Amino acid sequence: MLTDYFDSFLYNYAPYKSGAWCYEDGLIYRGLEVLYKATEDERYLDALRVRVDAKIDDDGHLRGYDPNDYNIDNVQSGRALVALAKITGEQRYLDVASQLMRQLTHHPRTKSGVYWHKLRYPWQVWLDGLYMGPPFQISYAQATDQPDLITDAITQVSTAMEMTHNPQTGLYAHAVDEARMQPWADPVTGQNPAHWSRALGWLAMALVDVAELVGTEAFAPLEARTREFLTAIAAHRTPNGLWQQVFDQPDLNGNYEESSASAMFTYALVKGIDLGLWDGNRDGLVQTLFDGVMKAKNGGGLEMVNMCHVAGLGLYEDRFRDGSAAYYISEATCSDDAKGVGPLMMCQALDLSAGVPR
Repeated sequence: MLTDYFDSFLYNYAPYKSGAWCYEDGLIYRGLEVLYKATEDERYLDALRVRVDAKIDDDGHLRGYDPNDYNIDNVQSGRALVALAKITGEQRYLDVASQLMRQLTHHPRTKSGVYWHKLRYPWQVWLDGLYMGPPFQISYAQATDQPDLITDAITQVSTAMEMTHNPQTGLYAHAVDEARMQPWADPVTGQNPAHWSRALGWLAMALVDVAELVGTEAFAPLEARTREFLTAIAAHRTPNGLWQQVFDQPDLNGNYEESSASAMFTYALVKGIDLGLWDGNRDGLVQTLFDGVMKAKNGGGLEMVNMCHVAGLGLYEDRFRDGSAAYYISEATCSDDAKGVGPLMMCQALDLSAGVPR
């Protein structure tokens, strides 16, 4: 059962990055948040509070967080702070979240108005960042009554989708370099050459989460693209009901069914059905995901397998990541990583909310 797997995972889970504030832990926070909302089981709330509180020092600062990095990844975990403020009524969580909003207030932007992915990635917009930044900005804006921040976030997502859209494939590039200076960037479009599934998964989750946060009227600028994108996602499922590491190249030698993106896409499709953004059938979607990505471990228990550990663009640890299909399938795989388990928790929460036992 998924519940037993999550219990074991949480019991054995060690924080990412030596306990510093980071998005990987934030995915587990998000999973706990939605599981609590789906079940009202206090143990999920307790687990969330314990983990988030451990990242706040005695002075109310986030451990290991440097706003001067201008790293959009670091903002994602702030959603847990806003959620805890709302659930518990404790203002201190919003006070801590304001540190992240101050980063965004000064965060560098492209000429087109979208946050840079990181200070060390100048003029670059990555799909990852659309999940890391806008949902937090919107939720914080709602909690603090700042509607202009909501409009800004929606505009940024819309602009970024226009920048990353590939008219030949109808999909979205992992990233775009507005300056057209990066070796991985097409000199005309600025986009990287291949479609990495987890990058598309970040975008898919961002869109449905933003839609849920802002409602139908405010989401209107993104609705048509979202409907088209969710339809494309569904069309690229493998016969096993999963998605491959390189999204649109099923015959690529070495391509494989990647579990983290499969969880992200499943979450987006099911949430899309709930929000009226996709007309598919949710029956069995989460069960198919579970059957495809969970394997029995030697000695008992389950593990979530076939997960790309990390992928990016540009120089990193003496290796140049060129954003090609060959590059994406060359990255190492792992099991039970937060980048997949968090979205799997979100999928479980959707099923539980709909009364589907697991």
